[in-house]
Amino acid sequence: MALKVLTALDHAGTQFYHFKAIIIAGMGLFTDAYDLFCITPVLKLIGRIYYPPGDDGAPGVTPPATYSVVVSVALLGTVTGQMVFGPLGDSMGRRRLYGLALLLMIFSSLGSGFSICRTRGCVLTSLCFFRFLLGVGIGGDYPLSATIMSEFANKRTRGAFIAAVFSMQGFGILAGSAVTMAAAAAFEKATPAGHISPKHTPEAADILWRLILMLGAVPAALTLYWRLGMPETARFTALVEQNEFQANQDIRRVLVDLDLPSIEEEDELEAPASPPPPPPPSYSILSGEFRRRHGRHLFACAAAWFLIDIPYYGSTLFQSKVYEPWNKSAREVNAYDEAFNVAKIQAIIAAASTIPGYWFAVFTIDRIGRRPIQFAGFLLMAAFLFSLAGPYKAYWEDHNKNAWFLVIYAFTFFFSNFGPNTTTFIVPAELFPARLRCTCHGLAGAAGKVGAIIGAVGFLWASQSKDKSKRETGWKPGIGMMYSLVILGGVCLVGAAVTFLFTPETKRRSLEENVVSDGDGGGSELRRVGSSDSRVSAAPLNLCSPS
Repeated sequence: MALKVLTALDHAGTQFYHFKAIIIAGMGLFTDAYDLFCITPVLKLIGRIYYPPGDDGAPGVTPPATYSVVVSVALLGTVTGQMVFGPLGDSMGRRRLYGLALLLMIFSSLGSGFSICRTRGCVLTSLCFFRFLLGVGIGGDYPLSATIMSEFANKRTRGAFIAAVFSMQGFGILAGSAVTMAAAAAFEKATPAGHISPKHTPEAADILWRLILMLGAVPAALTLYWRLGMPETARFTALVEQNEFQANQDIRRVLVDLDLPSIEEEDELEAPASPPPPPPPSYSILSGEFRRRHGRHLFACAAAWFLIDIPYYGSTLFQSKVYEPWNKSAREVNAYDEAFNVAKIQAIIAAASTIPGYWFAVFTIDRIGRRPIQFAGFLLMAAFLFSLAGPYKAYWEDHNKNAWFLVIYAFTFFFSNFGPNTTTFIVPAELFPARLRCTCHGLAGAAGKVGAIIGAVGFLWASQSKDKSKRETGWKPGIGMMYSLVILGGVCLVGAAVTFLFTPETKRRSLEENVVSDGDGGGSELRRVGSSDSRVSAAPLNLCSPS
């Protein structure tokens, strides 16, 4: 029965529920991107509201240490969520935790906009606390969403479905920017002209940043009902819980026209004549057996995700710094205009390069393959970062209003998403046994978010100019943009090398075939349910070869 259920899933045609699952799972990633990337304009507002103007009359600025803590605390929460929810998803089931992760994101998004007082220390403490909880929910959503989508999908279009879930991040960034721009424009229009200026921030701005953060709960709340109603995946039920009958029943609830046994055959299986044999002992993720069978794959997934998140978050979270010459200085605009301008840059990049990159991956990943897209993406990111770094000090630093600067920089985001930023989310959901799939995805994702902390905070400090006149108040001199971009490009080259040497190809194979490695694989899980179907218990595949 188990093999018939799995084979039916692998050969199922694309159905309405697949698209419904993409939306249900994707809203978690949408909320993730909204909340993680709207913090940049929010911190601009907080600086003006809670910090005094500088001696030169410049508006208040969030200090570097505070900036770093607020940005990194959500990423630390994400690491925690991935480490906790991943193993729980394998032990308790995917659907039991899926609603919990979303509830945590809704609660913490709302909480981020509240504080029990209006003093600076209290507000920042409250914000950091709820941002950490938000990160935990986001971290939990990563392995659950990827695993659920991979286990529902058929093997021909599995990559496109998982990539479509991940592509919701791009729309989340765009939505966060649009909400910020619309809210800032509305608040500015509602404020009398005499009550707002570059040196004076109205009290209503304190409501604006809270509103921006709290609206992040809306998309998650809209899909909570459907997420709570999702059935458990058939692969978890059949392979981990060994409940063949329930797996068949669950999948019939959401997919039609599957090649499954009749109801009469199911009734016979529901009450077997003799108890099934006990499952063979399985190895844990800390065992030498796991390292032998899957250690190389886990290293490939974790290392690639770690390496891509350094340049991706280092560039994305601080686009406003890169594009400073395109906007008026803080001394020339009021609080609403500054938040609007930061969000505008994020929206332009999301619409022009980030979202197209995601959808190029969706439409090609099952044709080209994961490994070629990841390898080429790393190489092209490196090429574009080096092309910015080489002439940066000599030309871009004082002349980067040239449109070519925008075009080249946008291509780094395009080939990140049509490249390793997408594939590193997909591959861990395809390589590991069902009983360890969420855990391994969580570990790989946690490694990625460690890279994100290094990229976001490290790039923020390292990119500071040695020229004091070009630094905001409180920042220490760094190595400058040129050398920072060189380092990010070098990281991308290392990512390409890791991909070439360690990353396997997983396209158009069943999940059980992808697990087969060094003489094991899906076979051990499938033998638990007493199956002898030769279509899945095939000869071992050498998936670790670079070829």
